[in-house]
Amino acid sequence: MTDIRLPARLSPELQRVEWLGGADRPLVGARFEGYNHHQQIGEWRTVSHVVELAEQQVFAWAVTDADGRYGEPTLDPARPMATWRYELEAEGGGTRLRQSALIGPGRSGVTLALERWPDREEEIIAFRLKELRTGMEATLRCIKALAEEGAQHPGGRGVTATR
Repeated sequence: MTDIRLPARLSPELQRVEWLGGADRPLVGARFEGYNHHQQIGEWRTVSHVVELAEQQVFAWAVTDADGRYGEPTLDPARPMATWRYELEAEGGGTRLRQSALIGPGRSGVTLALERWPDREEEIIAFRLKELRTGMEATLRCIKALAEEGAQHPGGRGVTATR
């Protein structure tokens, strides 16, 4: 859940990541770069800040627009383009993994699309939500498969993944 390279292996948008400032693992305040690609808006770099970490429970990071692709450059995790979160919860004989994303309050590609086509707001938001949902479902299926492979030993716990 806290391996930042895993989503880059599984995501259709996030292409690669690397820790910044000498960090090599998640700690609250640690930062990492993300390199992204989207068919419609091209490539861009983000800087994410680990904003919450509770071992075996929660991992969350705020994504900032360090290069100003969508407005003023910012590294302020209080004004993220998005905040991503994984949560683990014991359930029955296994564990439920939830992944969520909160878009904003900072500017993003969605902001630009809404400004360009304000009359298509519902369509733009529905399209982006569908993209995010599809990516999260694929990521969670893969994480579940990896967890179940590792749980094949006695005493292992399965994983139920939901978005």
